Amino acid sequence: MRSIVGSENVLTSAADLTAYECDGFTIAKTKPDVVVFPLSTEHIVAIVKACAELDVKFLARGAGTSLAGGCVLVGGGVMIALARMKRILEVNTRDRYAVVEPGVVNVWLTNALKPHGYHYAPDPSSQGACTIGGNVATNSGGPHTLKYGVTVNHILGVELVLPDGRVVTCGGPCEDNPGFDLTGAIVGSEGTFGVVSKVWVRLTRNPEAYRTLLGVFNTVDDATTAISEIIGAGIVPGALELLDQTMLSAVEAAFKFGFPLDAGAVLIMEVDGLEAGLQSEADRVEAIAKRCKAREVRKANTEAERMALWKARKQAFGTIGRLGYPSYCTQDGVVPRTKLPQIMKHIQEVSKNRGIAVCNVFHAGDGNIHPILMFDERDPDQVQRVLDASHDILDECIRLGGSVTGEHGIGVEKLDFMAKLFAKDDLDFMQRLRFAFNPDNRCSPGKLFPTAGGCAEPSGFTQTKPGRRAAV
Repeated sequence: MRSIVGSENVLTSAADLTAYECDGFTIAKTKPDVVVFPLSTEHIVAIVKACAELDVKFLARGAGTSLAGGCVLVGGGVMIALARMKRILEVNTRDRYAVVEPGVVNVWLTNALKPHGYHYAPDPSSQGACTIGGNVATNSGGPHTLKYGVTVNHILGVELVLPDGRVVTCGGPCEDNPGFDLTGAIVGSEGTFGVVSKVWVRLTRNPEAYRTLLGVFNTVDDATTAISEIIGAGIVPGALELLDQTMLSAVEAAFKFGFPLDAGAVLIMEVDGLEAGLQSEADRVEAIAKRCKAREVRKANTEAERMALWKARKQAFGTIGRLGYPSYCTQDGVVPRTKLPQIMKHIQEVSKNRGIAVCNVFHAGDGNIHPILMFDERDPDQVQRVLDASHDILDECIRLGGSVTGEHGIGVEKLDFMAKLFAKDDLDFMQRLRFAFNPDNRCSPGKLFPTAGGCAEPSGFTQTKPGRRAAV
């Protein structure tokens, strides 16, 4: 590795490797044997070819903000850290696309586009840290994807280094290329197809105007009812984000925004678009919220007030430490919007039954819940109760007609849920697609699928080749 990228781009000491043993899902930890920082596609090709020659496993990592163990290198091997491939290679506003390297931080791209009147629409809450390459891997969402769509809706093409070192380009600057949508298959594949080395992203023109409201509710039920009513009225807001009372106390302690601490929940409601008619739409949203028992609806009257409100939402996860717990685990289930009251009640019951404190902040508009389970990972009993509580919540999401992930991915955390979501034949075909790209399972092993057959066996096993199973 040193001969390929230079000693200054290789980490091998135990202290350095510890920083790469996990991502935001801190319960699962495995140290890589070496961390390598490529600076170009050519570096990635040489690294991958060396791994193929020596039969060594590897995994690509962005900023490590994944919350499902997607950045854990199961079984050890070479971690390809893409954080130093951080150039914006081209911005073409006339054709509305940009070309970026995978290590470009999400918000860097949007900031670079501000003078042109454009932005990159997917805006995860980790926007200030997560990378475009990582967004591609997990098909990330964000508050404004309710209206504008998730990552796959904004990726035109990718350059991909296959596990044997070949470089292929799927898609590109032109929209709707003929043939199979391989770009769509690669987005969300969690790095199991190869290493993304370049990305063509779609640019979105900035809205002419915004109206941002804060609905204050006495109960979570009232807030979730308002969400369904707003969408049911034919309004598609730019964002609908919910914070419950516990989350409010942490955010208020950090930012002193003036949130009402006696509220059961607050709902951030934003509409955007052309100035003409926008106020009328905002008035309709306000009227619906009040009809659903909002005791107060506040308005962001200036851009500074709007940005302060979004800062409080997007940095909410960083305020959890204010609640006095050393560790937390964030879930990522999805339910139909009309089922939000049921899943929120279930989360409260699970919290009580498992003895685990839970707070909630989530993309309410598209039913993507993010219950945050707080605990001390030094206590094995608490760790087990958190895992049990997480499974209880995700099982209920499936029962209500939803999914176990909206944007965080399966990673290593949710392997055993795949057989609950999909039939064996479905999983077999997914495996066949993965093996077409990654036949030796050398790239990002132990992710997405519990076994080749799709049966619900313990996730302590992973498929290496069709018909052969190996312990991890």
